[in-house]
Formats: sequence, C-alpha cells, structure tokens
Amino acid sequence: MRTILFLISLLLSIGGYAGQKYEVKGKVTDATTKLALSAVVVTNVQTKESTSTDRDGNYRIQAEAGTTILEFSYLGYITQRIQVKRKTKVDVAMVQDNRALDEVVVMGDRKVAKRNTANMMTASTALAGQTQGLYIRGGYIPDQNQESYQKIKENKFINPLKEPLSTFAVDVDAASYSNIRRFINAGSLPDKDAVRVEEMINYFQYRVAGPKNGEPVNIVTELTKAPWNNQHQLMRVTLKAKDIPTDKLKASNLVFLIDVSGSMMGAGRLPLVKSSLKMLVDQLRDIDRVAIVTYAGSAGVKLESTSGSQKMKIKTAIDELEAGGSTAGAAGIKKAYAIARQNLIKGGNNRIILASDGDFNVGESSDESMEELIGKESKSGVFLTVLGYGMGNLKDGKMEILADKGHGNYAYIDNISEARKAMVTEFGGTLFTVAKDVKIQVEFNPNYVQAYRLVGYENRLLEAEDFNNDQKMGGDMGVGHVVTALYEIVPVGVNSTMVGTVDPLKYQKNSTKYIEVRGNGELAAVKFRYKEPEGEKSKLQQQVVPTKVTDLNKVSEDLRFATAVAELGLLLRDSDFKQQADFDRLIARAKTAKGADDEGYRAEFIRMAENARDLSKAKL
Repeated sequence: MRTILFLISLLLSIGGYAGQKYEVKGKVTDATTKLALSAVVVTNVQTKESTSTDRDGNYRIQAEAGTTILEFSYLGYITQRIQVKRKTKVDVAMVQDNRALDEVVVMGDRKVAKRNTANMMTASTALAGQTQGLYIRGGYIPDQNQESYQKIKENKFINPLKEPLSTFAVDVDAASYSNIRRFINAGSLPDKDAVRVEEMINYFQYRVAGPKNGEPVNIVTELTKAPWNNQHQLMRVTLKAKDIPTDKLKASNLVFLIDVSGSMMGAGRLPLVKSSLKMLVDQLRDIDRVAIVTYAGSAGVKLESTSGSQKMKIKTAIDELEAGGSTAGAAGIKKAYAIARQNLIKGGNNRIILASDGDFNVGESSDESMEELIGKESKSGVFLTVLGYGMGNLKDGKMEILADKGHGNYAYIDNISEARKAMVTEFGGTLFTVAKDVKIQVEFNPNYVQAYRLVGYENRLLEAEDFNNDQKMGGDMGVGHVVTALYEIVPVGVNSTMVGTVDPLKYQKNSTKYIEVRGNGELAAVKFRYKEPEGEKSKLQQQVVPTKVTDLNKVSEDLRFATAVAELGLLLRDSDFKQQADFDRLIARAKTAKGADDEGYRAEFIRMAENARDLSKAKL
C-alpha cells in the first residue's frame, strides 16, 4: 500500500511539474557562417504560439515543462524540431537546405522531375499564375535572381562656375539600409544598386533641435573634413520636422492594402506582415479608422472601415489572411484609393499602407504604368506608405517609385524588430505628414568651392528651375523626421584627381571669372521649400554655411556617425568616389560616436559594418 501511495504521489508531482509554464530564450545562427539569422519563425508545436528572431537572432517564447517541442523554420534552411525538456536556453545553428532537386516542386515555366512529395505543401490553388519559384518543405522560395533594383548612376563632382545650384527632393525612405542588413546577415554582400547611401544615413535618428516660431521644419548645417580624403571637405545639411504628441495627432483614415498572392507565402512575408500591422493596430486611437483591402488574382475588401476602438475585430481580420494566387497589384491600389476616398476625413490623416514584395503580374504592372496610376491617385489627398517584405523576389525599384509618387515613404521590413521601429518607435514619422513637397537647393560659392558632389539622392535630383515650381513634387516629412544630406567639396587651391578638366573653348568665352562677392566667408547658401500637408503654395526658408571647417573629432556626434554610415555605403557600392575609404577607420569612428543609442540601432550598425568588412576580405 505504501508503495502504491508513493507512486501515485510521484506521478502527481511529475504531472504538476510538467504543467508549469516558463520562458525559453536563445539565439539562432547560420551553422556555416555563424552569423545571426533574423526573422526565423519559432513555433511552440503544442500551443501553436509563434514568434520571430530579432535582428540579433534572439528569441523568447513560452514553454511548458516536460512537453514542449519548438520548431525553427526559415526560408532556405532545413526546419528543425527540438524538445525543450527543462531547458530555459536553447541556441540553434540552422543548416542551409541543399537537398536534391527530386525533393522540390518547381513552379513556373521550368519542368523537372519530382518524387517523394507527400510531405510537401499542397498548393495547387495557390499557384495559379504564380511567379516563377519553388516550393520546399516549409514554404515558397522565389528564384534568388528575381530581385530588381533601379540602376544608380552616381553623382559626379560639379564645377560651381558651370552649375552653381544643386537641387533635389528630400528623401525620408530608409528601405535600403534594412535590405542591406538582410543581405549581410545572410552572409553575402548586397547588389551595388541596392545601396542607396542617403537611405542608409537617414535610417538613423539624429539629435537635432526642432523648429521654432510655428515652422514645421528646422535646418542645421556643419562643415568638416571628409574622412576618406582629408584634402576634401564634407558639408552636412539636416532638416528636422516638428514633433507632435500622439494624442494631438489628427484623426486617421487608414486602408491596409495587403498583398496575399502566392509570392507572399512563407516566413518573412505574410506572417511578418500580420505581426507588423497588428503592432500598428495597437497604436490606434478610438478616433482612427481602418479598412483592409487585399489583392491576389483580384482585389477585394476584407474589412470595411472600422473604428480603432475595435482592435480585436481588426486583428481577427488580419489573422484570417492567407496567401495564394497571382498578383493584381494595380487593381488593389485602385480599390484602396476608392475606399480611402469614401471614408475621407477632411483635415485628417488619410493614408494607404501597402504591404507587398512589389511583384505585380496581373494587369498594369510596369514601373511606368504604376507611376502614372499613383500620380493620378495622389491628387486625392490620400498619402501612401509602402512596406516591402520578402527576399529573393523583392521589386525594390517599383516599391520606391510607388512611395515617391504617392506622397509617402518606403521601408523594408525584414524582421519583427524592424516592424517595431516602423510601427511603434517611429509611428508619427511613418504615418503623419507635417511638410510635403520638401525641396532643397544649395548654391556654392566658387571663391571657395572648386567642385562639389552630392552623396546619394541620385534618383531624387531636380532641375534648378523645379525648385520654385510648385507643380513639381518634392519629398514629404513626417512627425519628428530628420533628413540629412552630405556634400563632398573640393576647396579652391586643392589639386584633386576627382576634378576633371576640359580644353579651353574655341567659339565662346571660357567661364573662369569668380562671382563678384569675394572673401565674404560664405561657402554656400542653403534654401528649402515646403508646403503644409493640405497646402498648394510653398514656403521658403534659407541659411548660409560659413567657410569655417571644424575638425572631424570636434563636430557633433551625429555628423561623425553619419560619415561612418556614408563611408560604408561607398565601400558596399564599390563607388568610383570611395577614394581612401576604409572599413576599420569607419568602424572605429562609429564606435566613438555611438552615443546613448537607447534602441541599439547604432550598435547594430557597427556589427553590420564588421561583418561587411569580413565578407569583403573573404571575397578577395
């Protein structure tokens, strides 16, 4: 009898322990490169609860003692299942999936033999009109050569005697940085045309004083030596938009336009879209409204415009979304604008939030037709925010065009931490415009400037006369946004190989005379124009940049860090203008300029630069 009672007591004890819940955490890395993997989906097989690894490969998830099995899945890697038992820390090294072709189902125009497909995804209905790609156990992997980027022709050095004015539209997009990070975290260097240096610089927040006297934007300038050529100078031009408390923001009429086509299957695509948008839903107030439009083979309304007070209803509609079919993006855009116009809030924040990989393959789909479509729709007072997802199939160029023409911004979301940055940390800047059609024009003084070069912004350049033309679009700035531009300058008297020469002209006078004002201590005059969010007439502000050069180690922390980011961009692009750019020097400079870094973004940049340096060495 005593033995029986003891056994019963033991079983009850074990059973009670097995039911206890606790937290398991760990890190997921690539088994070969040892680099952290972000956006790996970690699932508790018993409870179906799932999470994703952050930008450092870390995860946290609830487990139940004695019974929990965790599944780790990531596109291009073999899915792993691990029994937790009593562990509180489980690190995983994932192995890339190099299985033979008879273990994959190839979709699209290609035909290959297949067998042993019993355990593969059943996706016959999802694949109608599907973008060429392949399915393996765990999800869809598009061809890795299907990504597309707009060709970048780098800005050259310009003689101010010939072109004294440099004019461009501001750009608050930051998609390029997170896309580059995705490449490097996966163990490869990015396509050079994926590297837009201005977007790398503007990924980070800088400590700039806000505007005064009711102005929406403040301007700050600095001048130092170029770290990659100490004979050259580097001029910073930074705009800071005003901050507005969340409870003071205008009421929002939002339309979530969600791509649910077959190319959005798998981790890092639709599941990450859902998590991102649910984060945004949590930020909404009762005065805000949300509708959901989806598109695959056709466009449809998943949720009519609903009050932000009904968060569970909105989240349930998001959770019900499934991917499959072709991609009628143009139809989805038209439907979203129609819904936004139906629920327009006069004087409010009317905005479409498009979540997609940009692969439109039904109806209007070319970059030109998309540009024309958005150009027409943007006149309705509805702004457009574009969120890019997925790898291997990302149509980056198309996504950027949509955002630029739609009076909006473009972010690339590669993991849950990036989603949090866009949807929570920078909520106001992402969704609420305080100044639109913002343009910058800089006039350089040839008494001091032999040549100048705008670093980045190649696809945002404007003609000089566009600056005063209110019909020409500029960029848009959201609440609290900071936009930085860097100019590399060759001072008068410096013999630089970066400055080209031409023979004297035969049939007209050669322009060699300097302007009349000499030695006035003005290096450049900076002007910028902007419109109020609902205005049609621009306003002008301007500021003079003095010739005084401050040593690089004495300029603001922000400028030192921005120069490190720009230098990495020059190296990743293998720029014709990288000159003496150096990984070790930029990393050392970034470390001294990291500052408070509450969100850890600058520390992450340093790790990314170190990884890029090592990958570059391995490539040689």
